[in-house]
Amino acid sequence: MINTKVKLAGVELKNPVMTASGTFGSGMEYGEFVDLNRLGAVVTKGVANVPWAGNPTPRVAEVYGGMLNAIGLQNPGIDVFAKRDIPFLRQYDTRIVVNVCGRTTEDYLQVVERLGDEPVDLLEINISCPNVKEGGIAFGQDPKAVEAITQAVKKHAKQPVIMKLSPNVTDIGEMARAAEAGGADSLSLINTLTGMKIDIKRRTFALANKTGGMSGPAIKPVAVRMVYQVASAVKLPIIGMGGIATAEDALEFIMAGATAVSVGTANFFNPCATVEIVEGIEQYMRDNGVHDIAELTGCVR
Repeated sequence: MINTKVKLAGVELKNPVMTASGTFGSGMEYGEFVDLNRLGAVVTKGVANVPWAGNPTPRVAEVYGGMLNAIGLQNPGIDVFAKRDIPFLRQYDTRIVVNVCGRTTEDYLQVVERLGDEPVDLLEINISCPNVKEGGIAFGQDPKAVEAITQAVKKHAKQPVIMKLSPNVTDIGEMARAAEAGGADSLSLINTLTGMKIDIKRRTFALANKTGGMSGPAIKPVAVRMVYQVASAVKLPIIGMGGIATAEDALEFIMAGATAVSVGTANFFNPCATVEIVEGIEQYMRDNGVHDIAELTGCVR
């Protein structure tokens, strides 16, 4: 018998495999490919206090080893999400993690308070959003802002809080410690790396936004390093992500110190990736005599 169960901030998941926000909707689009009951959790697309239109098109571009996106967190807002998406996800035996986005601290708090009475398990706070009151710098790029937003969210949240860290910083460990000081229950990392692509035929930017977030297999070594670094800096459980496409990729993150993993860009080129990764981890454990997934967490320290 093998045990793949993990705990994040007191919430038990049947296995460590989750979806990454923005790559899976709320699971509706993937229903014909993926048995959501097999997943440890579904992490929703970012949800704001009001509908967001997102950025102008084109807003996706393929690059070597991944993709750039500048979707701009397009979403229908918390009211539609609560009425449509939560009831859909409640049909399945999986944990529900709601990704929350905002342009001001008040935006985040409105969503967090609204979710207080909803049947969701965890909140993932996307602090890569630009803070409009601070000149547009992302919340997650200033340790004082990270600690302050974490404290504010924790005061109002009824569910455990995961702070999603941006890799676009000098010292990811410093940001992790700031989130821990603010009272975070868990951390997820990494969000996308800022990148750019030029269309040489049109002699202009491939994305209307000029820059976008790079994700996919090419960023995995950076992400694994950052997860290892953060696992050494804080005592919080970590959700690792960034270029995971196979069970082998997922196991690297777990051995680096992640309690759970999120699968993102791989969903676009292999809609069955998440379940294949669940099965691959189980097979690895059987083949290598690993009885409990906890034996692998941070084992390379």
